[in-house]
Amino acid sequence: MARAPLPDRLPPGVPPASFRPAWWIPGANAQTVYGKFVRRPLAAATRRERWDTPDHDFLDVVRLDPAGPWAGRADAPRLLLLHGLEGGMQSHYVHGLFTECARRGWGMDLMLHRTCGPELNRARRFYHSGETTDAALFVARVAAEHPRAPLALCGVSLGGNQLVKYLGERTLAEGGAGDGPPVPDTVRGAVAVSVPYDLARGSRRISQGFSRLYERHFLRSLSAKAARKLAHYPDLYDPARLAAVRTLWGLDDLITGPVHGFRDAADYYERSSARRFLAGVRVPTLLLSARDDPFLPGEVLDEVRAAAARNPCLTVEFHARGGHVGFVGGRVPWRADYYAERRTMEWAAAVTGAAETEAAIV
Repeated sequence: MARAPLPDRLPPGVPPASFRPAWWIPGANAQTVYGKFVRRPLAAATRRERWDTPDHDFLDVVRLDPAGPWAGRADAPRLLLLHGLEGGMQSHYVHGLFTECARRGWGMDLMLHRTCGPELNRARRFYHSGETTDAALFVARVAAEHPRAPLALCGVSLGGNQLVKYLGERTLAEGGAGDGPPVPDTVRGAVAVSVPYDLARGSRRISQGFSRLYERHFLRSLSAKAARKLAHYPDLYDPARLAAVRTLWGLDDLITGPVHGFRDAADYYERSSARRFLAGVRVPTLLLSARDDPFLPGEVLDEVRAAAARNPCLTVEFHARGGHVGFVGGRVPWRADYYAERRTMEWAAAVTGAAETEAAIV
């Protein structure tokens, strides 16, 4: 078995890459679906808050308070998470990261994208891969509530695309004038897992071969929400066209693009793809992906690696295997190693300085 390649660069305190795919989970698709079907939800003492948004809608945020050695401390580190397409509290990696933070005594905050909470949102709009106003509100509010807390950000899949775009668009990237308020100074670093860096090529890839099963899963969920939205906004789109949609590209062409101010799916994909914003990232950010990701052609990662080489804030860790948000290792099934979550916490501990502080407390 070939060793996983080391990342291009590492900040001080981050251990080298150590992912070895589990021999008992062969192939990219098995890696991708293992967590969903095998992992059990793990308990953490979370609570949910509802935040009003400037457009008279709301965001649901799931929160974990610091405990153990960090209980009651204003400087307790926090992990802020943006989840993937149609994800939320049911997602295996969300439970895993809450469990990891609880074990360390960290605080953690999860923003549920609009329509991904227990209720359909009120506004005409949904969420999408390039939507960063909610992410900016989320990060700014947590930073304001905890001004002494070092923050680490994590985005997974669609949330990873949002994260890279959020970080990159807030500087003078690509000769532009920046977009939105700056990233708070207390944000010390970020991790972007299984990002679909090129949305157009990703959308075409998920319509091919075995990946069509993933596309159908997403279409069922998204189409059901779109149909419910018509009860409140009957002029939003043609229900007959919605019933005829068979691909994510078609859904984005009918709904995601036009509803959110894009000309069509192609325009949405081009303007929202994370690859366009890599040059603007100004906090230490780990890009963790697998070349066998069934949601993205492997050659896209070659282009991302080349772009990241020009930005010293970006660390590339692209493995030959791991699937999409899989990265399951371990010698035996009953001792699985969920590397993406472990790696996220290693990175977050190093960039926030929590590893050293925690050791001193314990």
